Amino acid sequence: MKQNPKSEGKCLFCGETFAKAGIIRHLQGHLKQKVEKGKPGQSYLVKVEPASKWDSAHYFLALWVDSSATLGNVDDFLRAIWLECCGHLSAFTFPKNWKKGGGKWDFFAAQELLRSGKQKDLDDFMDEQEDEIPKSWKVNKIFYSELKLGYEYDFGSTTDLSLTVVKDYPIKADKKIVLLSRNEPLEWLCDACKKEPATQICTVHDWDEDSLFCEKCAKKHAKSCEDFGDYAAMPVVNSPRMGICAYNGGAIDTERDGAFVKK
Repeated sequence: MKQNPKSEGKCLFCGETFAKAGIIRHLQGHLKQKVEKGKPGQSYLVKVEPASKWDSAHYFLALWVDSSATLGNVDDFLRAIWLECCGHLSAFTFPKNWKKGGGKWDFFAAQELLRSGKQKDLDDFMDEQEDEIPKSWKVNKIFYSELKLGYEYDFGSTTDLSLTVVKDYPIKADKKIVLLSRNEPLEWLCDACKKEPATQICTVHDWDEDSLFCEKCAKKHAKSCEDFGDYAAMPVVNSPRMGICAYNGGAIDTERDGAFVKK
């Protein structure tokens, strides 16, 4: 699978489609307008991408998260739209360069240490902390503009994600978590015929080899690959977990969850 499909996202406020590089900027304009009419509170524009450089160029989510949400709510959402296959464990973690933000767990306590100029106290504070963040915590205890968090789903066949808090807003979100945009289904073409949309992936193939097939070519491939007919055929889905473990697709925004449809 050596293809490099372009990534675009539809704004779920207005329905316009933008390249991945421009969608977040566009969404900030809508949220700015929301501030003028919204209920006072606190909310955050959050960008979610795979941690790997290749996947992050293609897959993304843009979420509007209310301050009342917990990390457990965010975890549930990520599982439902991109990840859940077998009930694997997951974890949110602070990044290794968290010192730039002030601390690991207690941001405000660390900020006090920074202001006091007691670097040794700050270092001792950070050494005492663990990396994993409790999912019971509300996001307003953690989130602030430009914060970056790590996230792992499944500690065996792991899917690593990166969450970036793009900006915070002085209003309540419409729900605890609102999907504002995600990448449209990537235009994967069949590796065999090079013409039709790929709908199935053969998981026994190395992804550098031919592994994506349209419906017609999948039937031909099954004749030469016994594993494909037995257990190795999986659907092409709009998620960085495609082809991993037993992932067959999400339960949120199913309209944009499967293979792309040729126009």
